[in-house]
Amino acid sequence: MKRAIVTRADDNVRDWVELTHPLLKKYAQKCEADFIVLSHEAPFLSNDKYPHWRILKVYELFEKYDRILMLDTDMLINKNCPDLFKIVPEDHVGCVFEDVGTRTWDRRRQIMEVQQFFNYIDWNSGYMNEGTVMLSREHKDIFLPHYGRYWNGPAGSQTHFMFNIQKLKFKIFELNYRWNHMTMFSESWNESADRFKSHIIHYAGRGIFEPHLSLSRIEQARKDHETIYGKTQDGGSVR
Repeated sequence: MKRAIVTRADDNVRDWVELTHPLLKKYAQKCEADFIVLSHEAPFLSNDKYPHWRILKVYELFEKYDRILMLDTDMLINKNCPDLFKIVPEDHVGCVFEDVGTRTWDRRRQIMEVQQFFNYIDWNSGYMNEGTVMLSREHKDIFLPHYGRYWNGPAGSQTHFMFNIQKLKFKIFELNYRWNHMTMFSESWNESADRFKSHIIHYAGRGIFEPHLSLSRIEQARKDHETIYGKTQDGGSVR
């Protein structure tokens, strides 16, 4: 069975690439998966200037691969992160829902808005963050347009994908937040969970876990990288 771990990056995020890609590559080796970086224009939306739509290329990658794990570049893989391919059943989409806690109202509003744009499919909850998503070849149609149209509203691609997942009635394996630990999961509603106890830390959105230090997202990630791996030349190790 052919596996791949896919991320998106270009010269505009070179600092992230230098910090996180060594860890992503080592994790791919651990999972016996190829590591692929999407840095070109997306199919179907070749005139779209938003780089997140590059993820549509995954549709074509399923001509070669049986299973694909999509991971964002602004993520740190923690030490001893388990092989996610062994955890998510092959016939399920594996993802973390973010319509919880302080994000519940906003994300469920997006669920309603995309259905108003396309059509109502009785989808009321369960909104994924596309930072960590496990797919198999049978799920590739989530990357296709809905009757010739893509959702280009808030959180464009992940809203579109989740709409298609619901429309096509794919089974979902809900992963806990430790597979995609964003700042929202360190808030008080989630008992201020320690990001360093999670498998994957994601610096999406605000991305600052220690706002009192006046850090940028990349500075926060570098600080966390040093906390996890120490001062190394090769990005530490994923065993």
